[in-house]
Amino acid sequence: MVPRLFIAIRPPQAIRSSLLDAMQGVERARWQDDGQLHLTLRFLGETNHHRANDLASALATISAPPFALSVRGSGIFERKGTAHTLWAGVQPSEPLQRLQARIERVCQQVGFAPETRKFVPHITLARLNASAGPLAQFLARTGDLRFGEWMVDDFRLYESHLDPGGARYEPVVRYPLA
Repeated sequence: MVPRLFIAIRPPQAIRSSLLDAMQGVERARWQDDGQLHLTLRFLGETNHHRANDLASALATISAPPFALSVRGSGIFERKGTAHTLWAGVQPSEPLQRLQARIERVCQQVGFAPETRKFVPHITLARLNASAGPLAQFLARTGDLRFGEWMVDDFRLYESHLDPGGARYEPVVRYPLA
């Protein structure tokens, strides 16, 4: 089986609990569970084992100091005018941008195509389809979400397992920041 990989930051339990508390009020939304809450730095998709091993080794060369992040607001991603994802925003910061850029460079060095989408720091709260209820009340209620800062002291390489009940994310390697 070919691993399906991504690189992410996992918020601490207190932040995840606050996010879980905010997840309500949209009928038929597929809300994320605690194990799915993360800030994606780079999605890689299906990757052969050789390249996955090269990537895991190359990511260990990234050096960056720990830095603070915080949740700020909420929003949606749309495709062809239809909302497909509800998210909590993560306050952009220079250290986060630098870390994400370093990860992108490493991914390209081991043979991944450049990411074409703009990096929008967020934590996915729910997946939506055409049957999802109205979003306006949720967005009004969560538009100025403010959760306390947390210190990011690592990032992780994850493997995503697609199961009938949804995606399950397994951390493969933890990369401490120092």
